[in-house]
Amino acid sequence: MQTIEWQDFEKVELRVGTIRSARPNEKAVKPAYVLEVDLGELGIKTSSAQITAHYGCDELIGRQVLCVCNFAPKRIAGVRSEVLVTGVYDSDNRVVLAGFDKPLPNGARLA
Repeated sequence: MQTIEWQDFEKVELRVGTIRSARPNEKAVKPAYVLEVDLGELGIKTSSAQITAHYGCDELIGRQVLCVCNFAPKRIAGVRSEVLVTGVYDSDNRVVLAGFDKPLPNGARLA
């Protein structure tokens, strides 16, 4: 494992957001959703996320997630993805979303 300096970690904007909408990304080669995530003062941002194995669109609405907010936007299967919704691969290589056990304000930064 490569170590980094604290200043490197501080550059990553990890913030709490609430998923406001989710729909299938019909253009994606691998199954994915187009998410709209409310990040408080940063506004509503779009993300394309390959999280279909464990989650349906309806159950994602209102869920709080941890997002990387300072990557440059990237076009993914026709979608301008503005944030990266974080998660971890399970033993079957399917993404489990990173989340929280208590409600938090949208836009709160990971401390």
